[in-house]
Amino acid sequence: MAEEKKQDPGFKHIVRIANVDLPGQKPIRVALKKIKGVGFSLAHMACILAGIDKTAKTGELNDAAISRLDGVVKDPVKSGVPTWALNRRKDYESGDDTHLTMGNLDFTKDNDIKRLKKIKAYRGVRHSLNRPVRGQKTRSNFRKSKGKVVGVKKKGKK
Repeated sequence: MAEEKKQDPGFKHIVRIANVDLPGQKPIRVALKKIKGVGFSLAHMACILAGIDKTAKTGELNDAAISRLDGVVKDPVKSGVPTWALNRRKDYESGDDTHLTMGNLDFTKDNDIKRLKKIKAYRGVRHSLNRPVRGQKTRSNFRKSKGKVVGVKKKGKK
């Protein structure tokens, strides 16, 4: 017979950080990666800056620790995250270093692509033609817009 684990009464199954519901059973460094715009290194840094053990279960954190972590994830620049770890350095319009998460990340990315298309930059033209933007070869990859696979003909029998 399997024994049921007893959890403390303060355990939370869902923890809300940066307007995202995180699972309470996972370690905090793993759960933070569920937030769009937060990867492994930023999750690790956020745990260190908030003073939280990165292997602690998310549901076992108290409210003060959750609010500290929420502040670090929402505004990493203010919390002391170095500029090389941010995802929006030298913003096109403002020139500031920021870190975007969730909807802001998608909105800004779409606006950047629209701007590139509008000024007819090379990358914008490649985006509008649904071609690879960063110089990849297109003969064998990216066949979804070209049709069937390019094969090699076998020699006929004599």
